Amino acid sequence: MDSLKSKLPPIGQLGPFIALIIACAIFGVTTERFFSAENFSLILQQVMVVGVIAIGQTLIILTAGIDLSCGMIMALGSIVMTKFAADLGVPAPLAIVAGILVTTLFGVVNGLLVTRVKLPPFIVTLGVFNIAFAITQLYSGAQTVTEVPELMTWLGSTFTLGGANVAYGTVLMILLYLGVWFWLRETASGRHVYAVGNNPEATRLVGIPPERVILGVYALSGVFYGIASLLSVARTGVGDPNAGQTEALDAITAVVLGGTSLFGGRGIVLGSLIGAVVVGVLRNGLTLMGVSSVYQVLITGILVILAVTVDQLSRKGGR
Repeated sequence: MDSLKSKLPPIGQLGPFIALIIACAIFGVTTERFFSAENFSLILQQVMVVGVIAIGQTLIILTAGIDLSCGMIMALGSIVMTKFAADLGVPAPLAIVAGILVTTLFGVVNGLLVTRVKLPPFIVTLGVFNIAFAITQLYSGAQTVTEVPELMTWLGSTFTLGGANVAYGTVLMILLYLGVWFWLRETASGRHVYAVGNNPEATRLVGIPPERVILGVYALSGVFYGIASLLSVARTGVGDPNAGQTEALDAITAVVLGGTSLFGGRGIVLGSLIGAVVVGVLRNGLTLMGVSSVYQVLITGILVILAVTVDQLSRKGGR
């Protein structure tokens, strides 16, 4: 019995799959259109921006940090790349690179304030959220950028697969998850992320500088926020200065539902993808049932509390 128990995945890893199966079963019974290839494709398109943001958020939470600024950094990146292309006439590839560089810079700033100034990640990223919001509004003049080059919207276009129209951005999101999963699982630098989250002092004693790892994680997260910026433009066809105000909470929700511990050091990045899909399935299914969006937010909040409770209980049980 003990040997069987040791082979079973932790409940935090099984939880996202169980929640996804239960949600799909409920909505499949209560709505006629839920179990269709086109509907599932739509769900993935709706979560691809938050899904990519959640990759960066997962890396930060694995180091026992948190990033409340990710959504606004994403919005700023989308405004920079669209304004550069539309107003300054910068070629689309260079404008995209400029937007990603801006989001990466903000990630580095977050990392430096956390590692060098020793400020709490919650306070740092809350302040940067407001800074990014102000810069986004000032630079855009609070106006939506509409003249977006076709190259910036290409990831929002679709191809037919199994009777469904699948967005190229969805494929990119999945490939990014697989790449980060492989990096965390199979490389030394990826395992260092877990080590820092588990015990930064022990990591320091074996010759791995935690500050460098954490700074690298925040910078890498900024890159993912930049990619999410491009996906946001591709999905909506515009640069929206009012975007990004709820994406941070959505990304954190996806990470927590995906089984990553808020205390750091434990979690699988693929779980964050499942967590994002769970949220997407809930909102899609409830919308098909005609349930008000207020109740969708309520149910999502309850799920987050339950996920954190399970994480806390599993930590106590492991002691």
